[in-house]
Amino acid sequence: MRILHVDPERGFGGGETQVLGLVRHLVASGHEPVVAAEPAGALAAAAAALGVRVVPCPIRNHADVAAARRLAGLMAREAYDIVHFHTARAHAMSAFLGRAGGVPRLVTRRMDYPLRGGWYARWLYNRAVDAVVAISEGVRAVLIAGGVDPGHIHLIPSGVDVERFAVADAVRAATRAEHGVAGDEFAIAVVAALETRKGHAVLLEAVRALSDLRLRVLCAGTGSGAAALARRRDELGLGARVAFPGRVDDVPALLAAADAVVLPSLQEGLGVAALEAMAAGRPVIASRVGGLPEAVGEGEAGVLVPPGDPAALAAAIRLLATAPATARALGDAGRRRATRRFAMRAMAGATATLYGRLRERDHGTVDQAS
Repeated sequence: MRILHVDPERGFGGGETQVLGLVRHLVASGHEPVVAAEPAGALAAAAAALGVRVVPCPIRNHADVAAARRLAGLMAREAYDIVHFHTARAHAMSAFLGRAGGVPRLVTRRMDYPLRGGWYARWLYNRAVDAVVAISEGVRAVLIAGGVDPGHIHLIPSGVDVERFAVADAVRAATRAEHGVAGDEFAIAVVAALETRKGHAVLLEAVRALSDLRLRVLCAGTGSGAAALARRRDELGLGARVAFPGRVDDVPALLAAADAVVLPSLQEGLGVAALEAMAAGRPVIASRVGGLPEAVGEGEAGVLVPPGDPAALAAAIRLLATAPATARALGDAGRRRATRRFAMRAMAGATATLYGRLRERDHGTVDQAS
C-alpha cells in the first residue's frame, strides 16, 4: 500500500516518534509510506534519513485553507491507498478536502483532554475521516464522551522499539559522568516537553521535600515553560540537584544513566516516555492520568500517584531510592511488559491491518455503486 502520513509539527515529541517508528516498519513490510511534514521540522529530516520520501507540508493553524489546497492537490496528483493524519492541525485539514483523491482517511488521537468544538468536532471525527485511532482506553473514553461513535474508534496503543533501549552498562557510566551524576546519587530522568501539562512544577516541589536524599534530576526536553521552571528551581533552592539539559538526542543513553523515570503529567494520552523507560528496564513513577495506568500497570512496572500531588510523588521517589531491590524488580517487569504489550512492530502491524480493512471497505463500496 501507498500511505500518505500528514504530520506538520516542527518539534519532535512522542507523536513524531510513533510516526517515524510506524514508517520504518511499513517500509520493512513492503509498503510505501510518504511523509507530508513541515520542511524545517525534525520529522522531515528523520524520515528522509530513512530513505522515505518527504513532501513539504507547512500548516500554520487549524484554518489554513491554503495548506488544505496544497494537500488536496497532492492527493489529486498522486495515487494513495490511505491518508493518515497524525496531529490535530493535520486532521483539521480534512474539513477542507472534500473527497479529494477519493481515498480512505484516518486520524490518530494521542491526547486525553476533553474534545472541544461541539458539533464541528463531532463532525470532524465522525464524518471527515473513515476511522479514528485511539492510543489508549483513556483517549477512547474521552472521544466517546465528546460524541464520537464508538464503532468509529479503533484502539491501537503506541509502541516502542524495545531493542533500541537495551544499552550496555558502559554507556550508563559514561552518560552519568557526562551529566555530572555521582556514583552514590539516585538519578531521575524526565523526558518530556517543558509544558504545564507535563507536571514538572509538581516534581520540583517533591524534590524540595527530599532534601535528605542524594538525588539528581535530569529534565530532558524543550518547551515554553523552560525559563519559568528554571526560575522555580532556583526559588526553591534546588540548585544543581535539578538540571535542564535541553533536547537530548540519545534518549536510550540518558535512560541507562537513570535509576528511575518520573512522569508527573497532569494530562497524558498514553506516555511514550513511560514505554521507553520500561523498555530500558527502568522503574516508572507516573501520575494516574490518561493512559499512564494502562502503560505502567497497577504496580507492575512502577508506582502510580495522584496527579498534582507533590507529597505522594515524593513518597514514591523515596520508596525507590531507598529500596534498590524493589526498583530493580519493577524495572525488570517493565521491560517484559513493554516487550509483551507495546512493541513497535505490534503497533505498526495493527495499523497496517486497519489500513487494509479501510481500503477493502472502500473498494467494496465502489464496486456496489458501479
